[in-house]
Amino acid sequence: MYEGGKLIGAGAATISLAGAAVGIGHVFSALILGASRNPGLAKKLFGYAIFGFALTEAVALFGLMMGFIILFVF
Repeated sequence: MYEGGKLIGAGAATISLAGAAVGIGHVFSALILGASRNPGLAKKLFGYAIFGFALTEAVALFGLMMGFIILFVF
């Protein structure tokens, strides 16, 4: 029963990866939309998009780390 609880907890912790994938899609779709509307700001928007990507990916890696900690530490 304890092992089953660990697996359920690790699975619930990795659900954040799906949300991060959607978030990354939104970041880059907004980049494409913004650059197509105003090509002069493309370089500045790209910097903002990379920053948004890094923050979104950090959330995903934190969720993955929690899943691994649940599986292998507890």
